[in-house]
Amino acid sequence: MTSLPAGADRPAGTGGTGGTGATVPGPPAAPRRSELARMIDHTLLRPEATGEEILALCGEATELGVGAVCVAPTHVYLAAAAARRGRPKDERAAADDPAFAVASVIGFPHGTHLTAVKAQEARRAVADGADEIDLVIDLACAMEENWRSIETEITEVRLAVPPHVILKVIIESALLPDASITAACRAAEAGGAEFVKTSTGFHPAGGASLRAVRAMAAAVGGRLGIKASGGIRTAEQALAFVGAGATRLGMSATRDVLAGVPE
Repeated sequence: MTSLPAGADRPAGTGGTGGTGATVPGPPAAPRRSELARMIDHTLLRPEATGEEILALCGEATELGVGAVCVAPTHVYLAAAAARRGRPKDERAAADDPAFAVASVIGFPHGTHLTAVKAQEARRAVADGADEIDLVIDLACAMEENWRSIETEITEVRLAVPPHVILKVIIESALLPDASITAACRAAEAGGAEFVKTSTGFHPAGGASLRAVRAMAAAVGGRLGIKASGGIRTAEQALAFVGAGATRLGMSATRDVLAGVPE
């Protein structure tokens, strides 16, 4: 199983001393601009997005120093080539390291593809250069609380790609009460995922919420990463999600968000 990338770690908290002399953990320190950038999946998933727009997205990703881009399967090869052409800003990185990771969505946006189709879609995305897979679960199974079926599907996709590929599971949290969010996170963990993710950003029920991120954080207990995605447009929102437990952020308003975060 792959470990979480450095940019996905939660910022370290600060501590204080209570009246008993014991160390009392304080709230986590807010990330600086470069730290927050490494937590971001710079995203363009509009179905009408052109190749030129994808290349512009990748140019912005390199400029802003984000951790990853997130694109549709049809655009993975373009994004992977752009990542190889870019140069990482971190001087400690190897000269041939890509400028950013490439994530692709699978079963997107409704999760209604057959499991075999999702597995093949994931294989092809990785063959085209994807480093990460964002998988939409079967939402009908979630509404029916058929967690065994969801776990089986996640396992099949996990087995379809190499161990170094990061698997994120999109649970469409706006649809789910906290108990179902907890069950979905347990299924993702049991199926071998490295992350759980709130939303596609395309469902009318809504995108990420602090309620959902807190429920996800409680469910995974630091064993999996948490990606908040859908409707994050300001620095205040982004920092609030990090404070609630998110270790990755999916967004398209990356430049505007980072502009509101101190260096």
